[in-house]
Amino acid sequence: MLYQSTRDKNMVVRSAEAIKLGISPDGGLFVPQEKIRLSPASIVKLSGMNYCSRAVEILKLFLTDFTIDELRECVSKAYNKDKFETDSIAPVYKLNDQVYFLELWHGPTCAFKDMALQILPHLLTKSLSKTGEDKEVVILVATSGDTGKAALEGFKNVAGTRILVFYPDNGVSEIQKLQMITQEGENVGVCAVEGNFDDAQNGVKAIFTDAEYEKLLEKHNFRLSSANSINWGRLVPQIIYYFSAYCDLIKNEELTLEEKVNIVVPTGNFGNILAAYYAKEMGLPVNRLICASNENNVLTDFIRTGVYDRNRVFKTTLSPSMDILISSNLERLLFDITGRDDVRVKQWMQELKEKGRYEIPDITKQKLKDLFWAGYCDDEATMQTIKETEADYSYVIDTHTAVAKNVYDQYVKETGDYSKTIIASTASPFKFNHSVMTALVGPEEVEDKSEFQLLEMLAEKSGVRIPRALAELQGKPVLHNLKCKKEEMQQVVSNMLGIS
Repeated sequence: MLYQSTRDKNMVVRSAEAIKLGISPDGGLFVPQEKIRLSPASIVKLSGMNYCSRAVEILKLFLTDFTIDELRECVSKAYNKDKFETDSIAPVYKLNDQVYFLELWHGPTCAFKDMALQILPHLLTKSLSKTGEDKEVVILVATSGDTGKAALEGFKNVAGTRILVFYPDNGVSEIQKLQMITQEGENVGVCAVEGNFDDAQNGVKAIFTDAEYEKLLEKHNFRLSSANSINWGRLVPQIIYYFSAYCDLIKNEELTLEEKVNIVVPTGNFGNILAAYYAKEMGLPVNRLICASNENNVLTDFIRTGVYDRNRVFKTTLSPSMDILISSNLERLLFDITGRDDVRVKQWMQELKEKGRYEIPDITKQKLKDLFWAGYCDDEATMQTIKETEADYSYVIDTHTAVAKNVYDQYVKETGDYSKTIIASTASPFKFNHSVMTALVGPEEVEDKSEFQLLEMLAEKSGVRIPRALAELQGKPVLHNLKCKKEEMQQVVSNMLGIS
């Protein structure tokens, strides 16, 4: 399998090279050159396997320059009981006869990013070896909260790599911040950026596409790569869990073979729902992909109108991992549904950079609407959904999952579609304990409570024990207290690497 850039389809590389580079030199994103289809018989076969075996079967279709033994090694190192607090890795929770939550937060950082970022370091180190890379790889990450910690944990002390994470100052939850600033590891760095996630993400992209800075790094024997979902090695593992959830439902006789499901994904950067789209394109029986946004509803507007416009007020919400106005992975979808029109995609991305908006033609708008339904909700509705879900089902969800549940309820009300539905549950409620407990017991009960008191309260309320990784945060020393302006991010990288 070869990979091509969304901005120049003549830029073609092997999968190992795509993973090593992270982003194409022309600023585009790498996508598979060929379509892959799985038959119903193949899905039946997957249903009889555990998560690790399913992962190998999916990955081998995309990473054809890896041997089966190499993939098995990467998978076994990523998905095991030492890292995940459940043998099933990504269990499916049945809420009622129509709705199932795909719990993606049982990994070491309690968020869905672990599903990809526990395996990416292993894929990357093998890719470096396969491509004869002799430079030290510098992983740059912009995070809206979850990717940062998951990447830091995944790349901690990985030989031949360094990792530097930028997060928006005052734009993540207290637990998310604690997870990052207490991160151990000899090759890690963390820095707060004055501004929002888009400022951090744009700063990282600017570093990646600065040709002069690339020459300086090469002079000092460094090469940049990414752990954000712009890296194909980060995105492809996310396809696995949608197949796995469907297979679990078949295995448990909740679905019949080829019965279509809806998939609901709370998303900001469009990576997680894009993985669901790729699964659908591969033959997973999907009826509708439902894109759920918070008040930063740029994706909802785009899917409904065909106009992508980031020229709007950025809102800090209770679901901070979705506080994003520039959804990087949308570029991959546009490339696909325009018949791989790299010229047009490059033009739209240039318009987005220069004017902050672009509009797709009617034929592309219709394709988008045929694939996706979109909705959003505000913080008040998010909190109400957490409260109602716990009251009705004795099941506690976090703020991002609540956005998805609320938008799903809107979808059913508007369409009358009661197809069985998988909702991606993207973070543990313990990770957003203040918001969740406020929703459940009211603001008076949580006032002046510490993060760790709130964890204890939530454990008692939910009947679920505190995730090990969060319980262990108490008493950890702060190891990273850097802060910079967005214009200073490149200098922070240079300082970390000891170059000038």
